[in-house]
Amino acid sequence: MPYALLALGILFAALAVNAHRPAKNPVLLAPSFFAGWWAIELAPHLLAAEAAALALAAWNGGLDGRAGRAGLLLGVAGAAGLAWTIAVSRRTTVTLRESGVPFELDPGPAPRYPRSHLVVPPLCLVPRKGVRVTRDIAFHEDGRLRLKLDVYRPAAPKDGGDGGALRPGLMQIHGGAWIIGDKREQGLPLLNHMAVQGWVGFNVNYRLSPRATWPDHLVDLKRFLAWYREHAADYGADPDFLCVTGGSAGGHLAAMVALTANDPDFQPGFEDADTSVQGAVPFYGVYDFCEPGPWPVPFGSTRLVERWIVKLPFAENRDVYAKASPVTHVREDAPPFLVVHGSHDSLIPAPEARRFVERLRAVSRAPVLYAEMKGGQHGFDVFPSYRTARVVEGVERYLTGLHRQYRQGTGPAVPGEVAESLDRSARDGPVG
Repeated sequence: MPYALLALGILFAALAVNAHRPAKNPVLLAPSFFAGWWAIELAPHLLAAEAAALALAAWNGGLDGRAGRAGLLLGVAGAAGLAWTIAVSRRTTVTLRESGVPFELDPGPAPRYPRSHLVVPPLCLVPRKGVRVTRDIAFHEDGRLRLKLDVYRPAAPKDGGDGGALRPGLMQIHGGAWIIGDKREQGLPLLNHMAVQGWVGFNVNYRLSPRATWPDHLVDLKRFLAWYREHAADYGADPDFLCVTGGSAGGHLAAMVALTANDPDFQPGFEDADTSVQGAVPFYGVYDFCEPGPWPVPFGSTRLVERWIVKLPFAENRDVYAKASPVTHVREDAPPFLVVHGSHDSLIPAPEARRFVERLRAVSRAPVLYAEMKGGQHGFDVFPSYRTARVVEGVERYLTGLHRQYRQGTGPAVPGEVAESLDRSARDGPVG
């Protein structure tokens, strides 16, 4: 048993170290990410499990030898590391406020994410009370191709003093490196919370590589936008107001959707459709395929993108990769952006988001907010955690503010105190 306790101690210490310093070696990148992802966002659950395992091993004779006592010390050190991770995540609300996200839009406290989901994360797979989900609606059919979406909306009909006005819409784009993923797997904490607060969410599927070739992914999402203009009212949503969000590959696609409105090159056969959106919240996306930035080589030249997604040699087709990069499409009339990234993202490092925000702020007339989650890994919002709950609440407040400005007929802007924080952010760099 002493050696079992030693093994547990080594494992728990390694998990804590990896959570704070994820591996950058290509061979260890994937296992390091998954281990860090779970350890960081489920730190309270893991901490309880570690304490129970250490106590059980010690109770059953684990301390009878030197190896066991060393294992206990390592285990306690690992638990302390997890406790620090929890403490860091508790700063999420501060980070969002410092980044300019307005929490106080209405009298009284902002709506809170249910604590039961933080204790039992799989609950996010079940629609929250007051939310109605309609699944597998086909928004585009062409021969054997059927693209589908799920709709998350308030179960109760809208009433009150607004005369039953249509609700704001939110488009969610799943990630998965453009090759895997599904609408049932990602964005669920956000979509459920938005529906509780009166929004209509559309979790949208698109064709995946290697069967699909860029820009098929974006074309499919543009087809949804055309469908939305015609059918949004059928689901109680306003055809003239839609924001977009997504994570990882979905973050890249969300930014592309927002920055390429009405671009005929990405709308073959439906060039006249209005594909504009009123706001964008990309999570931990890739924004530049051509410049190395945080990577040793341009992201577009990686085997994944070059051989499976775009399927053209990078060196001879830089213009194609540039056109697939959101940073190429930054413009003055871009919609408002809230860019969210984790400081400990080991798959898409945070400097990728920082340089995109810098470029967009230099050009766009609309506000561009950037929230860098200290200690956050890639994909931190896939399941409920304390950090996810606070970010979901912040995104809802931000998008609700955009919708309020739309209803009032004012241009996209932020309150004066938020503008001041943006100025500080531009001077001092990202907060977190």
